[in-house]
Amino acid sequence: METTYFDGAPWLFLIVYIITFVAGLPLNLLAFVTLIRKFRQQLVSIDILLFNLTVSDLLLLAFLPFRIVEAASGMDWFMPYVFCPLSFFMYFSSIYITSLFLMAISVERYLAVAYPIKYKLLKNPVYSVLGSVVIWILGTMHCSVVYIVEHFIPANMNKTNVTRCYDQFSPEQLKILLPVRLEMFVVLFCIPLLVTVFCYFNFVKILVAQPRIQKEKKKRAIGLVVATLINFILCFMPYNVSHVVGYMEGESPLWRTYVLLLSTFNSTVDPVIFYFSSASFKKMFLEGLLQVMNKIQLGSCWGSCMERCKKAKEDTYESHGS
Repeated sequence: METTYFDGAPWLFLIVYIITFVAGLPLNLLAFVTLIRKFRQQLVSIDILLFNLTVSDLLLLAFLPFRIVEAASGMDWFMPYVFCPLSFFMYFSSIYITSLFLMAISVERYLAVAYPIKYKLLKNPVYSVLGSVVIWILGTMHCSVVYIVEHFIPANMNKTNVTRCYDQFSPEQLKILLPVRLEMFVVLFCIPLLVTVFCYFNFVKILVAQPRIQKEKKKRAIGLVVATLINFILCFMPYNVSHVVGYMEGESPLWRTYVLLLSTFNSTVDPVIFYFSSASFKKMFLEGLLQVMNKIQLGSCWGSCMERCKKAKEDTYESHGS
């Protein structure tokens, strides 16, 4: 069954995609450069996880122009067919790889405060590298269902004359697709969400209970938790719930495409997570942001923003946190 869009739907998709691309690309590029600079100074486990999260977001943003062209064409696909499954594969992979890395970051932060001595003794960037490899394999293997489903396209559909991309599925395709989506809901969303909530609940509980911890570090911890939960609940939950509904109804819900738009925004939320994840990252990120703003020299309207950035950078120098 082909998705039926309301009259203004292409404009809605186009606006969301453009806002995400314009806001997310510079923030993630700045985060990418900041992490590269940090690697040159010292290789830290949390930075490896953040770097992979940034790469995942940049992959989504790199293929977002295909979605922009699709929306500008009235949700019809006039580009070469090979880019249809490829763009969706990258799109879905980025979403689920992000959820797995958010879980990994929460585990790393929890272990650092709950078992500080053991964490320092066992802390090794190699573990983060191996964990990152496992996450990429797990995420991309699940999302390869895009290509598996395309392989089972009925013979009466001509791939050279497709006007909708990954939009209509035969009963045979749904028999494969719906169970895989349900499994992705459990493995790539529910488990990461539960682990993240457990880790961050105890993470904040431990920090709040320790009076010696600086107020700045406690604020960063709360900001990290809030930004992460917004990503899970607002960006990822509605789309993943559609997997459960689709499995129960035996077909893709009509509203599935619209809630998928919310998942697109995760690439603009992730830089906020980077900002709160590490005091050293925050300092270098603000330095880079100030350098960019000084080079652009857009005028006095940036004055107050630059002053706030400078003040935040000075406050970060005074705080001590990882």
